[in-house]
Order: sequence, then C-alpha cells, then structure tokens
Amino acid sequence: MLSWQHKQRTVSVWTTAGRMRNVAFTGESGRLAVVAAHRKGESDLLCRGGQWYLLVTCDIAEAEGNAHPVGFVGVDLGIVNIATTSTGKRHSGRRLSRRREADRKLRTKLQKKNTKSAKRRAKKHAGKEKRRARDINHKISKRVVAEAQRTGRGIALEDLTGIRERARLRKPQRVTLHSWSFHQLGAFIAYKAKRAGVPVVYVDPAYTSRECSRCHHIEKANRPSQAVFACRSCGFAEHADRNSSHNISHRGWYAWVRGAGSQAPALTLIA
Repeated sequence: MLSWQHKQRTVSVWTTAGRMRNVAFTGESGRLAVVAAHRKGESDLLCRGGQWYLLVTCDIAEAEGNAHPVGFVGVDLGIVNIATTSTGKRHSGRRLSRRREADRKLRTKLQKKNTKSAKRRAKKHAGKEKRRARDINHKISKRVVAEAQRTGRGIALEDLTGIRERARLRKPQRVTLHSWSFHQLGAFIAYKAKRAGVPVVYVDPAYTSRECSRCHHIEKANRPSQAVFACRSCGFAEHADRNSSHNISHRGWYAWVRGAGSQAPALTLIA
C-alpha cells in the first residue's frame, strides 16, 4: 500500500514496521510524465540486485488507427544489422555483438574459476546483457514506429514463428540467433504501433533475402555474400538487408490490400 506525490517525486509506503514517508523515486523524464498522467490500479514493489523498483500499471488510450496508409515500412530483422527499414535506416549490431561476446567470455572465465569472489562477480553481471538488449530493442522500436507515424505509413514485419528451427547458420551465428530476442523487438514494435495508431501486418519471410525487389526474380545465387544482393536476372544490386526490407514492404502492402488489416497483438505492458 502506498501513496504518490508526483510533484515531489516521493512515495509514502506502508511496511510491517509502519509507514515510510518521503521515499524518493526517479526515472526517465518521459516515463515519469506517463506515470503521472496515466497511472491506474496497483503498483508492485520489487527488489532486484539490491535495488528497489516500483512497477507501475498505466492505462493509456489507443490512438485512432490509420485506415488508409500510404505504404508500409518494411523491417528486416537480422544478426549483423539488428533492424533495417525499407526507408534506408539501419540499426547496426556490430558494437553490441562485440560487447556481448566479451560478456560471454567473462561469464565462461568466472564459471571456470568457481571461487567465491568469481561467483559474486558473476551474480553482479547476471541479467546485465538481458537488460541491455531490452533497452536497445525499446530504442529501435520507438524509432521505427515514429518514422512510420510521421510518414503516414504502416509497418510490415516478418512472421518469425519457428525461426530457430528453420534457420541454417554457421555456429557463431547460431549463438547470436538463439540469444537475441527478435520476438521481443517485434512485440515492442507492435505495441508501440498500436498505441500510435500505426497499422501492423505480418508477412511470410520465405525467400525475402533471395528475391529481387525490382523484378522479383528468386534465386539462391542472388545473394553472393551476407551483405551483398545482386540479381542474376535484371542486374539490380543493393545491400542485402535493404533489398529484403523492400520485399517485406511490398508483401505488407499486398497483405493490406487483400484485407489482412492490422495484426498487432493485444499486449498488456507494465512500465
């Protein structure tokens, strides 16, 4: 049980030892404004890693949906580039991959030591990589939705159900694929789009990396390397992820015209 004083940024909390008054809280300014305006229902007090967090439920009305998008922003999710849009924006994962590889080496090293100090250090780093990935996914999804909303477009995403079973990758790439939360990024884009009134459609991902976005010729040889796409039929050449995002954009528009409508899942988010 607690009461909020938003202007003072303090809360008053009932405990087994009595009421604690003027307990200061902090957070990102944008989220604090959302909490002050839309907080509704219960809040949970959580201790994680020696720090205390307030999990707040907010009730936010959805924006009116865009029933007549002028097109769709295709989003290609990948390993080297976490997300590439058909409008030319690329969110590189190279720096993140190096950081995550360093984290994995540190974790392996501490596990081998198996001393008390090593266990304390491993516990300190537990969840750090997960929190970093979540933060990056939030930032990328926010930019993608903002771009679609600003240009009056919808968002087309690949249906990545079962991607771990379908993908055929080298061992180093398999580690990245299985550890990065592509589903989380897609879910973040979907709920942010729903809140902003941006329609979302999911398309079949089959051959999006091998299909030419100009002439739609599909051939394995169209993809000579991870980063290069060169059509063997019409000669069109472009960055492979950008070409894939164009194909996703086209398929999203066709799905919308066929009456697929918005397929953004209904999500309940605790901020």
